[in-house]
Amino acid sequence: MPFRLWDLPTRLFHWLLVILVILSSVSGLQESMTIHFYSGYAIFALLVFRLFWGLWGSTTARFTAFIKGPRAILGYAATLFHRRPSRSLGHNPLGALSVLALIGILGAQVGFGLFATDIDFIDMGPLSDLVSFEAASASMDYHRFLFDIILILIGLHIAVILFYRLYKRENLVGPMLHGRIDLSDTPQHQPKAKSLFFRGPLCAVLTLALSVGLVWFTVKVLPKIL
Repeated sequence: MPFRLWDLPTRLFHWLLVILVILSSVSGLQESMTIHFYSGYAIFALLVFRLFWGLWGSTTARFTAFIKGPRAILGYAATLFHRRPSRSLGHNPLGALSVLALIGILGAQVGFGLFATDIDFIDMGPLSDLVSFEAASASMDYHRFLFDIILILIGLHIAVILFYRLYKRENLVGPMLHGRIDLSDTPQHQPKAKSLFFRGPLCAVLTLALSVGLVWFTVKVLPKIL
């Protein structure tokens, strides 16, 4: 019997982030900087939204639901190569580390981009005037360096998805598309699945509005008052 696992806001965040990271990468490589800047702002807003949603969103989206301590992480790692689906109700302990790493690295990438400038002062982040040229130039270097780290993390993410699909016979992509998980072979998880709490659309819309407002303030207002 399928149970609801991921809410629509979490799924939209995931796939919009995939699209925007690709758009930012391509626009940056092609030096289409207007598109690059606005896709970066959109990623910024999505990351802020995900941080808020991790505090007060649906059960499986909350950080308290999937961030575990070393004992849980090591315990799960010991079963990683068992050839059976884990059917985790949300991110498993190792997957949680991947989520935090991607959010952290993308957040740093956006942060350095806000302060970055090139040597010709043509491509300048909205906050670059708030720091010295040396700091802004270093931010550009870090911004470019983190792009390679992001590619590595994305590659690892895809490799893990393939590992679960081919080795453990567990489809991680499907639930992130349609939001449901089949627990027919793991009945011990069914009571917990029935108790999952999901936020309504109004909460998601208000959270997104707050996130976009904070990004707009950071990009448009903050440089004028500092």
